[in-house]
Amino acid sequence: MSLLVVGLSHRSAPISVLERAALATDAQAKLVQDTVAAEPATEAALLATCNRIELYADVDKFHAGVAELSTLLAQHSGVGLDELTPYLYVHYEDRAVHHLFSLACGLDSMVVGEGQILGQIKNSLAAAQERHTAGRLLNDLFQQALRVGKRAHSETGIDRAGQSLVTFGLEQLSAGTTVETWVRGKRALVIGAGSMSSLAAATLARAGITEVVIANRTFERAERLAQILTEADDTDVLARAVPMERVADELAQADVAVSCTGATGVVLTADAVATALEGRVAGQVTPLVPAPGGAPETVPASPAGQDECPVDLSAVQRTAGFSVLGEAAVAGMAATELEQHAAWVDKGVEPRGNRAAAGSTVLDPEADTDAINALVATVAATGRVPERRGPEPVEIPRPAPALALLDLAMPRDIDASVHRLSGARLVDIESLADASADAPMAADVDLVRRIVSDEVAAFGAALRAAHITPTVVALRTMAADVVASEIARLEGRLPDLDTKHHAEITQTVRRVVDKLLHAPTVRIKQLAAEPGGAGYADALRTLFDLDPETVASVSRAEDTENDTNTENAKNRGRA
Repeated sequence: MSLLVVGLSHRSAPISVLERAALATDAQAKLVQDTVAAEPATEAALLATCNRIELYADVDKFHAGVAELSTLLAQHSGVGLDELTPYLYVHYEDRAVHHLFSLACGLDSMVVGEGQILGQIKNSLAAAQERHTAGRLLNDLFQQALRVGKRAHSETGIDRAGQSLVTFGLEQLSAGTTVETWVRGKRALVIGAGSMSSLAAATLARAGITEVVIANRTFERAERLAQILTEADDTDVLARAVPMERVADELAQADVAVSCTGATGVVLTADAVATALEGRVAGQVTPLVPAPGGAPETVPASPAGQDECPVDLSAVQRTAGFSVLGEAAVAGMAATELEQHAAWVDKGVEPRGNRAAAGSTVLDPEADTDAINALVATVAATGRVPERRGPEPVEIPRPAPALALLDLAMPRDIDASVHRLSGARLVDIESLADASADAPMAADVDLVRRIVSDEVAAFGAALRAAHITPTVVALRTMAADVVASEIARLEGRLPDLDTKHHAEITQTVRRVVDKLLHAPTVRIKQLAAEPGGAGYADALRTLFDLDPETVASVSRAEDTENDTNTENAKNRGRA
């Protein structure tokens, strides 16, 4: 077995890298085709989801295979190889099988236990079959992975450990309340009509949302999804389809928006979301914490250019005596950031309004400037201003968002700067990855891991045993040829031999050969199934001087039969 996997996922790479490395459908097809055209690979399949890109291949050389697959991933993704390499992982032979089986069971998903990965693995296999890049190894591997995943979900409670990425995202948006309670009376806009968008629309409908509007570039697909939702027995949602040109209008009426398209650029800009919020959200007012004495602190402003200040003023938690110029503001800054802040301070700042209001705390910009200059002078010794100088955070209540957005696309559909819009709450793949990092593991996960280990061992044994089969068949073919040759020689020496005695002699010789070969061939299949057993096939070929072409022809015949069976299975699926 020479199975190799090279890829990256949410566990190995930041979302920004995954987003840049995401491949369009045409690029995926070209990558797989270029992989099988490369010298080390004979089969290839690509598993591309919203949080992983993995290239599977049957290779004849490990190091050359890793180099070739890594280079191809970099070329087709557009991310430089030097930049991509630190985030790539490599699995080989049994470890590669273990990785895919774990994926199929949901153990490596962003939300542990989710079952959607099974559909994605099935689609990956179907695509490789359509492109004729999946041979015997990858067909067997992916089909067995699907069976292992189904077994894990049916025999354990792994489903209790997680849910679909859609459900997890909606739970993040609902912020502590149940999704059913949160969606009650709301209207949703779903952008896209693929598998993830369809799942989102169905999940919202089952949760009890009032209306779902589907927008898609292919209007017929949007109509078909809306019809499915309308006719479903388990919901009474109002569903309708609109062309993509109507997204802006529908967004202005929506309470929830979910987007997952195959677009390579942003589908919803921050300006589009801001426009949709107009008239629905009052201007955001940052509440101030009263200073000792009852009056609120006045926030200093800078005519020298607030945007140049390295401190995020909108995110500053106001406390009495805190200044964006003082030590508390620069706590935790690195040397370069601190120097940038000092340069901003040197431009001069002025207080806003009446800084000496009754009971307020008057802040001294000159003293603050002196403090910063002193810190700049000493930061070289420590490299960073100690974090302990920062003020204790103060929780500032925020109004409930008027528009909740869930972005499940990779690369992202919704501009990340929507995070900063007042009245909007955006949950995307990056924030889901952060939220899922601390998700509890279910007790059934250990049981699923044992299932995976057992299935990996069984698959490896079966694969190694199958590897020696062509050699055994070639041996028996050679033995049959020897018997036929000797019987023909006997017929030449005994031309008067009657039919009855001829048949008896022929049968006797064949029985002798079969008995001599039976024990060795059975034993060698058992030995070949064990780890490291691949060498027994080489030993058998050497001992009996088997013709390599005979062995290869048996392998080709088996591959042809396997391809025929696969095509028949696909045709049955279409029927």
